[in-house]
Amino acid sequence: MDVIEMTRELGKALQQDDRFIAYTLAKQVNDKDKELQEDIEKFSKLREELNEVMSRKNPETEKLKELDSDIKAVYQKIMSNQNMIVFTAAQKNLESLVTNINQIISLCANGEDPDTCQPPESNCTGSCATCGGCG
Repeated sequence: MDVIEMTRELGKALQQDDRFIAYTLAKQVNDKDKELQEDIEKFSKLREELNEVMSRKNPETEKLKELDSDIKAVYQKIMSNQNMIVFTAAQKNLESLVTNINQIISLCANGEDPDTCQPPESNCTGSCATCGGCG
C-alpha cells in the first residue's frame, strides 16, 4: 500500500470517528432548522447591504450604525440557537482532531518518530485572526 492509499484509509477512519459523526449529524440538524436558516440568510443579506453602503463615496453614518446593530443582533440570535451551539462544539472537536492529525503528519515529515511524536498542546480558539500560526 502506498502513502496515498494509506491516506485514503486514514480518511475512512476519520469518517468513522465519533467526532466526525457528531459534526455531520449536527450539520444536518442545522440544515433542517428553518428558523436558523432564515436567520443565516438574513445575516448574509445584512452583510451584503453593509458592504454596499461602505463602498459608497460618502457612506451614511446612521445607516452604518443601524446595519451594524442589526448584524450583531442577528449574529447573536444565530449563535444562541441550541442547534448552532451543538454544531459549533462538534465542529471545534472535529477541527481539533484534524489539527492533531496534521501536526503528527508534519512532525513525521520532519523526521520525528511516528510512534512517539506528540503534537504540541494547542490553545486554539478556532479564530485564525488571533493566531500566531498552527503547529
